[in-house]
Amino acid sequence: MKLINTILKSDAGLAALILRAPIGLILAAHGSQKLFAWFGGYGLEGTGQWMASIGITPGYLMALLAGSAEFFGGLALLLGLLTRPAALISAFTMLVAIFSVHIDNGLFMANNGYEYALTLFVVLIALTLQGGGRFSIDNFIANKLTSRQLQSKHV
Repeated sequence: MKLINTILKSDAGLAALILRAPIGLILAAHGSQKLFAWFGGYGLEGTGQWMASIGITPGYLMALLAGSAEFFGGLALLLGLLTRPAALISAFTMLVAIFSVHIDNGLFMANNGYEYALTLFVVLIALTLQGGGRFSIDNFIANKLTSRQLQSKHV
């Protein structure tokens, strides 16, 4: 129970929501490009072929993993549900993107550099550390669990 409370409970305020909502939407949109070919994306087949072409193999599996981390992680962040694990997995995904795709292109996005992925990575690490905040499903669940624990001790 203590582990669950540690993962879910967050004393962060409104800033966590301000970080979570747009990052969650952005990640979900990017993941949907990879998984479902939405928003001009190439879907699993196309993304998998591209990943394999740059040496990330097996391409289809890697596209599925990256797309799932972004899409489902993004939705979780948007809701504030399992924020810390979702942010950590998404941060790892950004780290892979930085070092496998963008690092050789320098910092700037205009050259397909790593600035955007680095920005997402830093925000995701912050969310991993601070959690979903007061306005998250995580905090709602943690508060309910704490209330039940207190009630059971007084009975």
